[in-house]
Amino acid sequence: MTVIAWILLGLIAGFIGSKILTKTGGGIVLDIVLGIVGALVGGLVFQMVGFHGVTGFNLWSLFVAIVGSVIVLGGYRFLATMRHPNT
Repeated sequence: MTVIAWILLGLIAGFIGSKILTKTGGGIVLDIVLGIVGALVGGLVFQMVGFHGVTGFNLWSLFVAIVGSVIVLGGYRFLATMRHPNT
């Protein structure tokens, strides 16, 4: 995939992942980063259980990236809560 395709996939997946967990987006930069990292994490997780990871700019890759972004965002929120338990 091209860099632009990764950014677009990351933006869409990060935004949807943010909406799933927090009902609000995290901002365009955070959503892109979250989605790209989520695509990588989702790809690894899916490959570990025997499925294909990100295969291009398609619905399967978007699904994998969304699952990964939810994992990454959930982990980020968990660590943030551990650091600042009163927030």
